[in-house]
Amino acid sequence: MKNTWSDILEIAIDLAETFPEVDPKWISFPDLHQKICSLENFDDDPNGSNEKILEAIQMSWMDELG
Repeated sequence: MKNTWSDILEIAIDLAETFPEVDPKWISFPDLHQKICSLENFDDDPNGSNEKILEAIQMSWMDELG
């Protein structure tokens, strides 16, 4: 099943697995957006995100890394 912008935790897990070399604390929102849209399991309108969604994904990604 493909993820959409509302699948915050699933996207964060995919990001942690796909980009282990990236520290989510220092990622810019444009770079984060690009990485999310490039995920194999992501299938949603690229224009459907906003700063609140990207921030929630970033925080969840940081939580995944402990």
